[in-house]
Amino acid sequence: MSAIDRAAVAEGIPFETLMERAGGAVADVVIRQAPVGAPILVLAGPGNNGGDAFVAARHLLEAGHPVSLLDLSGGQGTGAAAEARAAYTGPEVGAEDEFLDRAEVIVDGLFGGGLARDVTGVFADVIARLNRRHREVVAIDMPSGVDGATGLVRGIAIEARRTVTFQRRRPGHLLLPGRDFCGEVTVADLGMSDTAVGSALCQTFVNTPALWRDARPMLALAGHKYDRGHAVVVSGPMTATGAARMAACAALRTGAGLVTVASPSEALLVNANHLTAVMLVRADGAEGIAEALADPRRNVVCLGPGLPADDETRAKVRAACASGASAVIDAGGLSAFAGDVAGLAAAIGPKGAVLTPHAGEFSRVFGKGLVDEAGRLEAARRAAVDVGAVVVLKGPDTVIAAPDGRAAITENAPPWLATAGAGDVLAGMITAFIAQGVPLFEAAAMGVWLHGDLAQRVGPALIATDLIANLRTARAAFDHV
Repeated sequence: MSAIDRAAVAEGIPFETLMERAGGAVADVVIRQAPVGAPILVLAGPGNNGGDAFVAARHLLEAGHPVSLLDLSGGQGTGAAAEARAAYTGPEVGAEDEFLDRAEVIVDGLFGGGLARDVTGVFADVIARLNRRHREVVAIDMPSGVDGATGLVRGIAIEARRTVTFQRRRPGHLLLPGRDFCGEVTVADLGMSDTAVGSALCQTFVNTPALWRDARPMLALAGHKYDRGHAVVVSGPMTATGAARMAACAALRTGAGLVTVASPSEALLVNANHLTAVMLVRADGAEGIAEALADPRRNVVCLGPGLPADDETRAKVRAACASGASAVIDAGGLSAFAGDVAGLAAAIGPKGAVLTPHAGEFSRVFGKGLVDEAGRLEAARRAAVDVGAVVVLKGPDTVIAAPDGRAAITENAPPWLATAGAGDVLAGMITAFIAQGVPLFEAAAMGVWLHGDLAQRVGPALIATDLIANLRTARAAFDHV
């Protein structure tokens, strides 16, 4: 946003005008939400976020609202922020004033999205005091204490009901735990041109259909099943076959032309008893996987669901990736490389791979400290570069990251999607899009979005097989989003 601000100024919009528009947009939201006559407290911190708060306070005062200002800027404001401070002539209070307990509406302008250090001292004390009472809090840009780049809480953060940000959302509006602190997010247009916004060369996106709509697979009237790819899903041992079958059925429902389960001999009978439209082939050990993928029409392989995290699974992953097929690696296929990023990177074959770890699997492979230190977005990006594969870091804020730096954050997953087997279904859905010729990053983003949309359609109390049963309707709607 700093780069976009500079570009907008270079195009002829004075920075003072941008600040005036930002503070005015905040005041408009507060005026719509505040009860008539409700006491309003505006918090102003150092920097331009404080400048926006000064402008908002002035607008609220001019609109006739009972406003008081708590200025914690320490006189550090310069330029537009200093001018905005001088233009406010209303009441002011101190950090210990009892008005902090009486105010019914709080405008939080202490820190913006650029915060990269822990909140301490008087700022932390004020936030803790305000959080003890549940009031209408409108945050400017980001709730103070939330890191806009990572969504991590820097020591303590104010709990907002609404957040007003400008021109574009920040990663912290989407990533947890930051998203929980933001409440309802309003994006105010400050009149910046698309050219100014584009100058930032942003590679972080919200995972919505606009990101991948043009890459969706389209059916041809004269097409046949092999045009839509042939996916192979590797089964676990006899007592762990269900995960692979769910992935395989999900792949077929999502549009793969053919799907085959590659099963060890011991599990052939149990798999045969449960499969109809999905085909079945014997595949023992890494040699069997290589043989199953020798047919070049079998263009993508999914392995990991139901597989143990052992040396044999490592060998199967290497054999699958060395074939002419792309790979989707999940569950045991990832945990088999615990602590061995180099080994996993070496296994990735020429057709590439999508890795789909949940938080625990990600930590086992890449180390727990990576997410704690860098946040989920940056951790997924680093992992994608380290292994040379697309990484889908699953969760309520699933991040899809590509080795070229692109990343997408997903916001449509309902909480009831956290259920056993849902990840296996997702692996099968991503596999199906790859089978149909969709590039790996777009296939992963499509699969994750459709997975969330599907879960919303099913509703609470879903189990993984409900996802497959309802895929037909969701997949049909997907073609028209």
